[in-house]
Amino acid sequence: MKIWGRPKDSGLVESISLLALHLLEGDFAHSFAVPGWIGLALPCVKMANPVPSACCMVLAAVVVVYAQRHSQPDSHTQFERVGADVTMKCGSMDWDAAVTWTVNGTDIDESHLNGSYLILKNVDLSQSGQYSCYEGSAWHLKYQTTLKVGTPPREPVLMCRSNNYPKGFYCSWHLPTPTYIPNIFNISVIHGTKEMVCEKDAVPKNRCHIRYLQLFSTVKYKVTLTVTNALGKNYTTVTFDEFAIVKPDPPESVVAKPVPNNPRRLEVSWQNPSSWPDPESFPLKFFLRYRPLILDQWQHVELSDGTSHTITDAYAGKEYIIQVAAKDNDIGTWSDWSVAVHATPWTEEPKHLTTEAQITETTSASTSSFMAPPTTKICDKGAVVGSGAVAVCWTAGLVVAAYSALFI
Repeated sequence: MKIWGRPKDSGLVESISLLALHLLEGDFAHSFAVPGWIGLALPCVKMANPVPSACCMVLAAVVVVYAQRHSQPDSHTQFERVGADVTMKCGSMDWDAAVTWTVNGTDIDESHLNGSYLILKNVDLSQSGQYSCYEGSAWHLKYQTTLKVGTPPREPVLMCRSNNYPKGFYCSWHLPTPTYIPNIFNISVIHGTKEMVCEKDAVPKNRCHIRYLQLFSTVKYKVTLTVTNALGKNYTTVTFDEFAIVKPDPPESVVAKPVPNNPRRLEVSWQNPSSWPDPESFPLKFFLRYRPLILDQWQHVELSDGTSHTITDAYAGKEYIIQVAAKDNDIGTWSDWSVAVHATPWTEEPKHLTTEAQITETTSASTSSFMAPPTTKICDKGAVVGSGAVAVCWTAGLVVAAYSALFI
């Protein structure tokens, strides 16, 4: 169990108690220092020089009550591990004293008491809070502490990276699991035999920056991170070469758009990450990946220079998702992927269906109005084959001629 305490200033309480004592005893000639607002009592003291008046008696009672209510004991903060058994004593009270315990203003059941001691078994996070102990039925506060239940820190996770090479690098860290109580982090950076300064960021608070003092050094860097809280301590150490931690930020302002009159092409462009300070002296290469939304398999293209590329094998009319990564030409590792962008290749605009329907109707109407009557041509000799067919053709002609003679 660890208890951190802070004594409370009792000067005001002592002054009030002293004033009350003199008022009750009628010792008005005594000289003492009191807070300014209590000086309001002094005219009452002078007025009651022969015999204490009712005014002074009432005032004495007020200041005594005020002193009792504000005479709080030392304030403590107590840290305990999850699962621990906790015993709290009621200040200097005897074990068999009659006391009442509260947590956050709520009475605690007497089953948790052993005499005047408070016993908490197998504490968990929900039992954190302010615990107070009062004496007897008068409820005089005798002890007060803030209980904070938590865990000691596990080995922290530490990562160092240079996204602005060759200016320097940064280190960031976090705990794999929360401790639920305050933690203090200390970091040291050593290059060979020289300790370097790691300037902590205001935001985020779990990161600091180191400036390179010497470029192209073959001496390794050693970074140690130590985490401490009221319940324990832990640390981790990483060692690395200068070149191994170079990792640019992802490319920025990625844009993809269709190419007019080309149903299988997409034009993709991007910019160098703004954090990369000198792309002329330390050029980047890029890695492009793309796929249609209907498929899961990516296609890749590595580009040694330039900040644009034309995709020539896209599926016509299919929406694509596209991302780009960056890397120094010679050292380090690839960046994370850029924010994904979407684009669809160019497609020809369809013709209006109503116009085509109108054209079809007009053509049909024109053709039917110029069709010859079925009696205009009785027999097409060129289309008739065989003597039987010729006989039929002549027979049909004679029947028509005889039928016409009846009306002459």
